[in-house]
Amino acid sequence: MGSPWHEVALGDLIQVRHGWPLVGNLCSDCLTGCPIVVNIGNFRYTGGFRFDETTTREYRGEYPASFALQPGDILLVMTCQTPGGEILGIPAQVPDDGRTYLHNQRMGKVVVVRPDLVRNDYLYWLFLWRDFNEELVASSTGTKILHTAPSRIEAFRFPLPSIREQGAIADVLNILAEKIELNRQMNKTLEATARAIFKSWFVDFEPVAAKAADRRLAGVGSQSADVFPNGFQGSPVGSIPNGWAVSRIGDEVRVVGGSTPRTNEPTFWEGGAIHWATPKDLATLTDPVLLDTERRITREGLGQISSGLLPVGTVLLSSRAPIGYLAISEVATAVNQGFIAMVCAGRLPNYYVFQWAREAMDEITSRAGGTTFAEISRASFRPILVLVPDEPVLRAYVEVVRPLYEKIVSNVQESRALSTVHEALLPKLFSGELRPREAEKLVGRAGA
Repeated sequence: MGSPWHEVALGDLIQVRHGWPLVGNLCSDCLTGCPIVVNIGNFRYTGGFRFDETTTREYRGEYPASFALQPGDILLVMTCQTPGGEILGIPAQVPDDGRTYLHNQRMGKVVVVRPDLVRNDYLYWLFLWRDFNEELVASSTGTKILHTAPSRIEAFRFPLPSIREQGAIADVLNILAEKIELNRQMNKTLEATARAIFKSWFVDFEPVAAKAADRRLAGVGSQSADVFPNGFQGSPVGSIPNGWAVSRIGDEVRVVGGSTPRTNEPTFWEGGAIHWATPKDLATLTDPVLLDTERRITREGLGQISSGLLPVGTVLLSSRAPIGYLAISEVATAVNQGFIAMVCAGRLPNYYVFQWAREAMDEITSRAGGTTFAEISRASFRPILVLVPDEPVLRAYVEVVRPLYEKIVSNVQESRALSTVHEALLPKLFSGELRPREAEKLVGRAGA
């Protein structure tokens, strides 16, 4: 069974230190090698940083050296702008990537004062325990914006196992987290590959240019090479490959929006099983596919949405607050009014339309109007010009990229299953209900 567990307060083991009030006008989105300012938006809801998915800012002013973070330092979110306080106390560790990171005042730095009693990696997972978050929310101040403080964090009490058992618990949770992270990194590579192929074929026209110059087509199989034309023609958007056309996106896909059934009508929501997407569902994605939605509606609720249930494969584009979240829906879903949804039942396949929207984002956002916030209407979106390659080229493109997206979906599904196991194990491990050896067996059966 190991050594007995004993109850402690975090303050017996650590200190939580405030950050430095960095001057806003000395921060810049243009990265030149200056120290990186760690902001709350850089945290994932599930813990860890997401610098590669969010705006990263650097600091170009003077600062006390003590507020420069070291690799492995743990930071905790101490301010949350959502009423539920979902990210209050969420941790992330400073990466060892050669960059300097600065400790902003809205988060707390964890300093272990009793390394003989507690491990850093164990603390990281402790901070993701729902009991910890719920206590911080309960003791927080503020209404629209919730705040916690070092003293409230340090007051949290919990049963502490031996150093040895802490290591075993952290190891179990790390195995699951590493597999999830591996899937995430693999998906980034797969999506980057799909994007590079689209740019090569349909933006830079590299296969056509190579064929016109009688050069070898790099990165294109012999069967795919046969479908490309060997020259160019004029068009309203400049020179394009022979036989291809320029059209309007509204003529090539069915462009629809959505709406929100009355939230005070229970028959539209209670017990609902139909997916209903909002831009928030896309905001939290780390991969370009939507497999689930936070909220669901009933058949009666669906009847309130004129666009109805959109089929699997619909390309979703957030049309406001902000414009530009993109995903391919892997579930049939209804949508709210914050979307331009593209049902790809015509000449252009959804994989093509998805990447086209990415490449055309500057044009899309330039057509936005609005005073309170930028929004692009369907009427403004439909006339945007889109290149329509001939059918054999599109068919070849789908054959190349479909396996990439199918693997992305498979990885997301596996990571979701592993996350479910992770979430189930964490409270049982930290309460002592489940021992690490028993948890290892469950992890093995989960495939991690």
